[in-house]
Amino acid sequence: MKYYSLFTLLSFVASLSFAQDFKTYSKFDFISGEKVVAFEDFAQAAIGDFPVKWNSNGSGEIVKIEGKEGKWLQLNDATISFPDFIKNLPENFTMEFNLAANPDPTYKYTLHQLNVVFTPENDPAKIFRLNNSSFGASNVVLMLYPNKSKGYSSLNTFDASRKPVIRNTTDTDKFSLSLKPTVKISIWRQKTRLRVYFDEQKLWDIPMAFEEGAAYKKVVFAVQSFGKGPYYLSEIRLAEGAPDTRNKLMTEGKFITTGILFDSNSDKIKPESYGILKQIAAVLQENPTLKVRIIGHTDSEGEEAENLDLSKRRAASVKANLTGEFGIESDRLQTDGKGETQPITPNTTPEGKANNRRVEFIKM
Repeated sequence: MKYYSLFTLLSFVASLSFAQDFKTYSKFDFISGEKVVAFEDFAQAAIGDFPVKWNSNGSGEIVKIEGKEGKWLQLNDATISFPDFIKNLPENFTMEFNLAANPDPTYKYTLHQLNVVFTPENDPAKIFRLNNSSFGASNVVLMLYPNKSKGYSSLNTFDASRKPVIRNTTDTDKFSLSLKPTVKISIWRQKTRLRVYFDEQKLWDIPMAFEEGAAYKKVVFAVQSFGKGPYYLSEIRLAEGAPDTRNKLMTEGKFITTGILFDSNSDKIKPESYGILKQIAAVLQENPTLKVRIIGHTDSEGEEAENLDLSKRRAASVKANLTGEFGIESDRLQTDGKGETQPITPNTTPEGKANNRRVEFIKM
């Protein structure tokens, strides 16, 4: 159990040293896609098993990390894994996931990268042959790895003939073994353009990363073989489209978002929600007579009465954020909560539940 005790201690230190509030996200312009099309929190997977909706050519298992919420997929050395339920990647999408590395000093990550590969390939046999020297046609490869005091990321893209087009590397203080072994990765594709964020830091913004006209099918997680140390994934969220806040509030009179995120069973807003809140605040600031009703909704997990109360508190928390952080007048905002009573998708799948955990803004 050496891993758990050490990881717990360093994660606690990191949480004190890197306390994230909305002020640190003031330049964060990432906005989650409008409709969740794939969601994986491994809630249904048994500890010690490999998740059934995934494919892999190596070992891996579901684990719990002390001091961290939920379940995590451990990706071991020399392993290629991918969520088989993702069949197509939209032309405009966002993908978010939590990534952790083991800070045990005996593990060597310096030459041991995790490659996140976006590929048009759909054949598992060909996907399992992807490696650092043989990526496929039109592949976009985001490489991530932590070192002792900082982290590194490389971006490699390939054209239709597998010829390298972009090769570049940068560093970040958001992912390091000694200080910050856990990071939130946010990826935003708009046709050919790629943006990548480590927590609130925009690390990549490449206008021609994706091959124009290529139909991307899969996202693949490939751990290279010349090193030592597992990686851990949790809360993978793929959403389609970019929200049109201004048009929908002003002309349609209603805007719905799943991009305002809260701590589990809490009304505390996660700081990565800053981008969408800033966009909503901008619409309100540009239209000083506009008044809105903020309505919280939950999925069907838990007791109905508790979900109703939680949805009301979350709506009130959004109002408090808009008034406190962005200066929106309180009398322009009303709040309410509907709990689990008005689902927009069935609560029978992780994606359905993710779409039901939403906040609505209704023009009054």
